[in-house]
Amino acid sequence: MVTVDVPVELTDFRLDYTAETIRHSLIVHADCFEWLNRIPANSIHAIVTDPPYGVKEYNLDQIEKRTNGNGGIWRIPPSFDGHNRAPLPRFTALNQKERDTLYFFFYEWGKLALSALRPGGHVFIASNAILSQLVFSAIVEGGLEFRGQIIRLVRTFRGGDRPKNAEDEFSGVCSMPRSGYEPWGLFRKPIPVGMTVGDCLREFGTGGLRRVSDEQPFSDVILSERTPQRERQIANHPSLKPQSFLRKVVYAALPLGTGIITDPFMGSGSTVAAAEAVGLQCVGVERFIEYYEMSKKAILRLITVSSEQPQIQQLFLDM
Repeated sequence: MVTVDVPVELTDFRLDYTAETIRHSLIVHADCFEWLNRIPANSIHAIVTDPPYGVKEYNLDQIEKRTNGNGGIWRIPPSFDGHNRAPLPRFTALNQKERDTLYFFFYEWGKLALSALRPGGHVFIASNAILSQLVFSAIVEGGLEFRGQIIRLVRTFRGGDRPKNAEDEFSGVCSMPRSGYEPWGLFRKPIPVGMTVGDCLREFGTGGLRRVSDEQPFSDVILSERTPQRERQIANHPSLKPQSFLRKVVYAALPLGTGIITDPFMGSGSTVAAAEAVGLQCVGVERFIEYYEMSKKAILRLITVSSEQPQIQQLFLDM
């Protein structure tokens, strides 16, 4: 029988770190590897997160290069029709040693997530088409079950570029397809042997996903928008996801509508804001002090953002 040791109070997740309560949720300034290793086993209900993928793109020297327009691991795209495109990490620039480092990073992270989650607890983790296979394999090796992918249908500016330094010579060629989706890995901590999903829901409040309504289950394809400028003006984080998408994900993450969601790579706090907006509790953990400080104000403002169904551009999927 699995023993579940859940903190009595949300603030018990503070441990001895700098932390602050925001409405019904908590933000913690800590390295998530250390924090996950220290919190009680089987204590959180779900994880929703968008982690770093170059592993080094959020190191201070790389952040400084991005800010100064020098690039580094970040690709600074040219302006398009008068609009400045957001910097993007150069995932394709990772060499084999860096890819091995990335695999080990998520293997170790997956083991810590496995310990912290309640049995049957789900993990939603943002990814990209280039690295998802590597990262998802590492997480599975860490012990979590792969349960599929949530496909965020969104028209972005990633891909579709002509060959670098040969744009004029090969003007009719693109080095990669223009991206029309973002894959999110869906994982679950194994349900104890002999238990059904129903048993797990009764015992731990986990094991399934919350339906959209009585008539509509949660879907693995979600029409989305690019993050609106009004949200980017609130939280200037390069990987900011729109509230209209995140609120759907955090809602689904707690099948009974109660429990604690965690975002171990909180950034500017968008997952925490999404959880609060739909009446749920979340613990956000962020190791970079500038993003932690940003989240204190950004979360409260993002909660108030309207997230009506966005107008989706034609994705050219018609048969």
